[in-house]
Amino acid sequence: MKFTWFNLMPWPDLPDDFREKNRSVWVDIDQKLFDPARSHEVYNTYMDLLEYAATVGFDGIGVNEHHQNGYGIMPSPNIIAAGLARRTKDAAIVVLGNSIALYNPPVRVAEEFAMLDCISGGRLVAGFPVGTSMDTNYCYGQIPSLTREKYAEAHDLIIKAWTTREPFAFNGRYNKLRHVNIWPRPIQQPHPPVHIPGGGSVETYDFCIDNTYSYSYLSFSGYLRAQALMNGYWQRVEERGAPDKSPYRAGFAQTICVAETDEEAERLYSEHVSYFYNRCLHVYPGFADAPGYRTIKTIQSGALSQYAPPRGGYSQLSWKDLVEGGHVIAGSPETVRQRMEELIKGLHVGNIFCLMHVGNMPADKCMYSTRLFAEKVMPKLRDIFPEHADDDRFWCKPLAQRVTAGSLPPAPMRAPASAQA
Repeated sequence: MKFTWFNLMPWPDLPDDFREKNRSVWVDIDQKLFDPARSHEVYNTYMDLLEYAATVGFDGIGVNEHHQNGYGIMPSPNIIAAGLARRTKDAAIVVLGNSIALYNPPVRVAEEFAMLDCISGGRLVAGFPVGTSMDTNYCYGQIPSLTREKYAEAHDLIIKAWTTREPFAFNGRYNKLRHVNIWPRPIQQPHPPVHIPGGGSVETYDFCIDNTYSYSYLSFSGYLRAQALMNGYWQRVEERGAPDKSPYRAGFAQTICVAETDEEAERLYSEHVSYFYNRCLHVYPGFADAPGYRTIKTIQSGALSQYAPPRGGYSQLSWKDLVEGGHVIAGSPETVRQRMEELIKGLHVGNIFCLMHVGNMPADKCMYSTRLFAEKVMPKLRDIFPEHADDDRFWCKPLAQRVTAGSLPPAPMRAPASAQA
């Protein structure tokens, strides 16, 4: 099993009456609610928490890209990842990912991901999401019906830039480049492993199967409701004649809260879970799915946006409802272990993206939950799929010998030998 500690970086100071006075947390959120001076502390605390997770045994630390919202204040995850690459040693840097249809030209992604792989010593796990409709269509103005076509062309350009050893010309519909010749290129060859966040589209299933990428379902409806969607993915893997059904072909994001007892978990974390579900996921339905964003096949499959609120909204759901429904896995280490094992085996997933920081949770509570999960839950889940223990296709392969950041020698008092004739 691979466990990535994932931070969405939500804005922690949305007011109590946010739902009543604001149409949406995304796209047209009130600018006055953001405090730049406060964000100095928020960003650095979130980065500290990611670094902390790397010290307690998580395989990776994860970031992603969103725009114009209070759900996740990370429009450029590569900036965060660059800081993490310098200040961590062994954990994978999981950038899940860059919304590649938004970059002009997409070789920028190829270059920045290559830099991250070089800085980290080969620890990058790359992600290529299509991007939410809010981000791609409403914030960045992409035409919904063309977004996937632009995405596919951007992907092809990035992969070719990573794997071609001589300058080449690229003549696509959306990108026309006379000279493509990226410097640097990634340490990992032929390129870093790629994970594709998806929401149930059949086209994304096929894309992952064709390219041997890991399909990652990022949902806030919980693992119980994800069963049908993941069954659809594994059925597609079988239909397409893929050579194996390795669990590492798939991943799942799950909100997790751990305490010494089930009762303590509710007492410590319920307010922060409520904050996240009722403020950070307060998305105007009209922004969640622009007409043309989803393909006909996806609509026919019944896969809808994970950001579209359920009928009646999340405000109707209590802590008990969220826990019993699988939206949140919370409780004592043993309770969490049992439910995580049920999730992992039921969905047949080898990559878990652990949403340990929730809503406006303060750092001390987050560290407490993180440590308990790392020490008392994670070790018991490591070997669920022993028959696939050697499958390393979907994880990073760092250099055996890597430099240590901040290891310059003392400043010389006279001209160094290297400068002498």
